[in-house]
Amino acid sequence: MHGALHVATTGMSAQDTNLKVISNNLANVSTVGFKKDRAVFEDLLYQTRRQAGAESGADSQLPSGLQTGVGVRTVATQKMFSVGDIQVTNESFDVAITGPGFLQIVQPDGNIAYTRNGQLGIDGENRLVTPEGFLVEPAITLPDQVTSFTVSVDGTVSVTVGGSQTPQQIGVLELANFVNPQGLLPVGQNLFTETPASGAPTVAIPGTEGTGLLKQGALETSNVNAVEELVNMIQTQRAYEINSKVISTADSMLQYVNQNL
Repeated sequence: MHGALHVATTGMSAQDTNLKVISNNLANVSTVGFKKDRAVFEDLLYQTRRQAGAESGADSQLPSGLQTGVGVRTVATQKMFSVGDIQVTNESFDVAITGPGFLQIVQPDGNIAYTRNGQLGIDGENRLVTPEGFLVEPAITLPDQVTSFTVSVDGTVSVTVGGSQTPQQIGVLELANFVNPQGLLPVGQNLFTETPASGAPTVAIPGTEGTGLLKQGALETSNVNAVEELVNMIQTQRAYEINSKVISTADSMLQYVNQNL
């Protein structure tokens, strides 16, 4: 295979992956708590024909070598955990995290997952749950006849019951933080799970141990900037077209050689 054909093929494959990442970002532009991805590329091994610094004579050496690259590959996708805009909803069960940290969620298999989506609600047993019905950890169960529900900035959950005007504390929403949030594994449903790369979670009261504060009646919007992603999409399209042009040019060169030998 002509070397340029292989290199251009790897370039097209990398840009195709990049477009998938961008399209997923745009698809989730309205997803609460969504964190955008970016593709990470690296060049492949080089073919060395002349080594830089090799002796070219009795008392001389090459100032530079001759290496030809063999293409590019997508090596990773990184989650960008910048905080999205805070949108006021005035819904009692909506909670936004204004800083680092994740709410803890109990999955159906009993394992803990983590989310930035603070769209909470209650199930048939008055337990605080996610939109998928997964329990919040630590578990918080509301008493009957609740007339008001309050979440303070430090996660303290208080309610008033019946005709009483005295709030009673029923639990605390804790936040988990990670040394390397980009190492978390996204598993869908706005959830992440721990991996060796993320490190073990540090669970703390909001506002301590480097975690953010909570804001009731608000949600953190996606941190996807639609205009920025559209620009990235155009750049990706142009890069893909350029690589396809390389393939066309290399093919024309090979045809010329075949016709003139």
